[in-house]
Amino acid sequence: ERLDGFIQKTVTEGGRAYVVCPMIEDNEEYDIQSAQSRYKQLCEYLGDDKVGLVHGKLKPSQKDAVMTAFANGEISVLVSTTVIEVGVNVPEATLMVIENAERFGLSQLHQLRGRVGRGSKKSYCILISDSQTESTQERLEYFTKTTDGFKISEKDLELRGPGDFFGERQHGLPELKIASLTENMDIVRETAEASEAILKDDPMLKKEENLGLRLAVRRLFYDKNKHISLN
Repeated sequence: ERLDGFIQKTVTEGGRAYVVCPMIEDNEEYDIQSAQSRYKQLCEYLGDDKVGLVHGKLKPSQKDAVMTAFANGEISVLVSTTVIEVGVNVPEATLMVIENAERFGLSQLHQLRGRVGRGSKKSYCILISDSQTESTQERLEYFTKTTDGFKISEKDLELRGPGDFFGERQHGLPELKIASLTENMDIVRETAEASEAILKDDPMLKKEENLGLRLAVRRLFYDKNKHISLN
């Protein structure tokens, strides 16, 4: 009730609010707030003319229509999954609410927080979580103490490990060794510059001197995921 009251206050004062949920639909196996159910709750509380819903199952034209309405102020609250993580710029948005924040990595939370605070008005990012695990508490507490994306990325790597951070568990990639972003910054920078130069010169890695790299990429992605083609 307190949170919904704050959302209403934000809207009344002319601001706009994002409410991000980790799932589109309710699932009996998980006690997680879905975007569809949260949308219905806020429609009942604020009126369905003030609330919009976007998620990955909508057609691009439908998502664009809702996003345009939000950007233009036709609706004041946007309930969404992480499809608004990047590429959205609404300076009037002053409130970001993230439901089940424990379901998101620190870097993802940071991306979402970056959707607000783009205008001149004071902005807020509110994390909702019932999780009492020590690891979750540590992650979320760290997040509240810094807005430095560099530090957040390194903490994310430290806490979750490179496998989880890069989605190896989902994609079946082998274990990766990741340099420390602070201790090995020179190596990271040199590697990034070298990679950029190679890909600019030979995007598909077809030159003879890049054959080894091409085969390495194949081993990492193509052989493990037959739907990814390097041709």
